[in-house]
Amino acid sequence: MTDSPERHGDQRPGDVRQGGRRRFRPTFWATVCAVPALAILIALGTWQVQRLHWKEGEIAKRVERSQGPAIALPASFPDPAAVEFTRVGLNGSFLHDQEFYLGARTENGRVGLNIVTPFQLDDGRTLLVNRGWVPQERRDPATRAEGQLAGPLEIEALLRTDGWKGVSFAKPPNKPEERFYFWLDLPVMGEGVSQAIITEVYADAVAAELPGGLPIGGQTRIALKNDHLEYALTWYSFAVILLVIYFLFHYRPERDTGAGGPGDENRA
Repeated sequence: MTDSPERHGDQRPGDVRQGGRRRFRPTFWATVCAVPALAILIALGTWQVQRLHWKEGEIAKRVERSQGPAIALPASFPDPAAVEFTRVGLNGSFLHDQEFYLGARTENGRVGLNIVTPFQLDDGRTLLVNRGWVPQERRDPATRAEGQLAGPLEIEALLRTDGWKGVSFAKPPNKPEERFYFWLDLPVMGEGVSQAIITEVYADAVAAELPGGLPIGGQTRIALKNDHLEYALTWYSFAVILLVIYFLFHYRPERDTGAGGPGDENRA
């Protein structure tokens, strides 16, 4: 009677040798799938790092310009973006009978709108000023008459540029005939003012105590949400996990020819 291989501790050809040497042997299709995925994950992480540096610079710029002492309004604006968020002192009077409405805006979770009013400067120019937020039910100036301050006044504000700031496909249409705007379009708004206005910039009034408490100024956001570091670490972590899985999948015993093993392709 012939002894079986198992009785002598032998293994048939192709069996896995427990405790044997392992080798890293990449397979074709796993590599084809893993390399592009890894490149995408690293690119996404790097993009978030770039966004992080951009956001930090944007916050620093807003803080520096908005917290500095108020300066006189420049005589001209050859590069409006270069003066955005700059704090300026304005002297003049509001033209309350020609105000505009900017919606929909929120204040501490409440939906309302911002009041944008022409401000006739002492030097003869007219600048649109976002005076601040009011609830929807206080849109009518008669409901907040105590806050409609008569001039002459001295106010401080931050210079801003107009235009839609979001993605183009989500851009809502304004309603000039109702003096209602979702985004500021200074040249068009100027057509609704009795005198020529500055169309390169407008101003956001800083927070100040007003009779009746409305409008609530200080609507420019200085502190921006900055989660880009967490996003970058997330994408880079996914890349590391993919590398670990790829390595473990291909780090097999030398004679492992089971399903999915490195030997499968040779047999095919």
